[in-house]
Amino acid sequence: SGHVQLPPPQNVTLLSKDFDMILTWTPGEGSPPDVTYTVRYESQERMDKWIKVPHCKNTRSTSCNLTCVLPNFFVKVRARVKAVSGRFQSPWIESQFKEYYLDVELAPPVLNVNVKKNLIHVNASFPLATCVESFSWMYDLNLWEAGSEDKKQYEGIFRKNTVTIDTTALRGNYCLSARSSFQSIDFKRSKFSQPVCVLLLNHKG
Repeated sequence: SGHVQLPPPQNVTLLSKDFDMILTWTPGEGSPPDVTYTVRYESQERMDKWIKVPHCKNTRSTSCNLTCVLPNFFVKVRARVKAVSGRFQSPWIESQFKEYYLDVELAPPVLNVNVKKNLIHVNASFPLATCVESFSWMYDLNLWEAGSEDKKQYEGIFRKNTVTIDTTALRGNYCLSARSSFQSIDFKRSKFSQPVCVLLLNHKG
């Protein structure tokens, strides 16, 4: 037959990271420099039907973001990838199954802090793909005086909502930090964001 096979991609993994579902892999050992990759996925709703992923066809990348091509966030999917070079191609290599809703990994939100006289307005923005914006993402917010361990907690704030903190009684350096949270079968939380600190100068009297 004389058919030369390309080395298949290695370490093929479907992983959830920072709200996204991403297929990653590494080039097979001895892959030619012009190698490209093609990805397909399969849902447990329709086994044996491998669906093309247009933005991951003949790609030079070693990852493919599948978040917004998933047909259903509540059904397990897996993906597969093959290497292609000229007339040659490798066998397909498959990932394990993952389900977005159960397996999603959260990233900390970015805090927007606006200090007005005697008030702090805080809201959190999330690095979300548009297709998952409708999920009920929430965040928890901590406020504490710099150097203190005593944190005031605001829990379960809906993503779009702003928290307004009355600072009349506060003076000095205060820090804020937040984490993303999400209720699936259990409660998921991200790590806390890097603190944002503000100096409160109270002008009472």
